Order: sequence, then C-alpha cells, then structure tokens
Amino acid sequence: MKEWTQEGYQRALRFAAEAHGAQTVPGTTLPYLLHVTSVTMEIIAALRVEPEHDQELTVQCALLHDVVEDTDRPDVELRAVFGPAVADGVSALSKDKVLSKEKRLPDSLRRIQAQPPEIWMVKLADRIVNLQPPPAHWSAAKVEVYRAEAALIHDCLKGASPFLATRLQQKIKTYGRG
Repeated sequence: MKEWTQEGYQRALRFAAEAHGAQTVPGTTLPYLLHVTSVTMEIIAALRVEPEHDQELTVQCALLHDVVEDTDRPDVELRAVFGPAVADGVSALSKDKVLSKEKRLPDSLRRIQAQPPEIWMVKLADRIVNLQPPPAHWSAAKVEVYRAEAALIHDCLKGASPFLATRLQQKIKTYGRG
C-alpha cells in the first residue's frame, strides 16, 4: 500500500485546475474543479476505511479523471508528469468519443475492469457524485436511464470497494425521487 501525500494531491490538483481552467459544472456557474474535488473527497473517505489500496494512485486519478476526456491535455502529458499507472487509469476512465453513445459506457467499463481496483473506485466515486438531484429539464425517462447506468456501474465495479459500493447503492435508491 502506498499512502497518498499532500504533495501528490497538490500536484494533481494544480494540473487539473490548469487543464480544466474556466470550465464549469454543466448547468451551473460553479467551477468544474468542484466536481473533481468532490470525487476525490469520496475516495479519501473510502481510503480511511479501506487503506490497503494504492492511495496515491487512487487520489491522483480521482483528481485527474476528466482531464483527457474534457480538456485538450493529451494522455502523453499525463504520462510524462504522473507516470504510466496514472495515465493508463485516466485513459480507462475517459469515454471514447468515437464510439456511439450506447457503446461508450460498456467500452469504458471493460477498460476500467482491465485496470487495478483503484481505478474502479474512481468510477464508483464519480457516479456517486454525479447522482445529485437530476437537472430539472431531464425527463423521467432520462433519469431512469441514468439510474440504470449507475446500477450497471455498481454491478460491474462493486468488488473494488465495499464502502463506495454501499454509497453508490444508497444514491441509486434515492436518485430522482424527490
């Protein structure tokens, strides 16, 4: 087990902040970094009760998980700065935008499952954070699709972290229901 460090956290947070720049959480004026740090908060909470994981890898991937997918920062830059384990984890967590929308989640889950459990944890934490109350403009059908996707993520990745699996299951039960 490798414990996470404040230095590693700050280095990854700075990289994420520079990469995401002025991006905002969709549908809000809040900085996108709120999402990234919320995912990382879920990870740190899980690591308190499940410390046996490579904590530095998990925390850095949580902070950087959307850099390749949502910014113009290339995978090679992540690889040069953070090494292959972080770059490979972030790459697995990034949707392949070449694929049709229906194929993106199954493809991403396959790639995540080929990674160490720490990467699985980041995806669980990401969906926990994303299960905030759905946007008001979403239809009931869209909310149900998103809930079903969350259930698939839970079923595929729950073995990585009982703590996060339980949190995600609780969020799924209440998502979109008031």
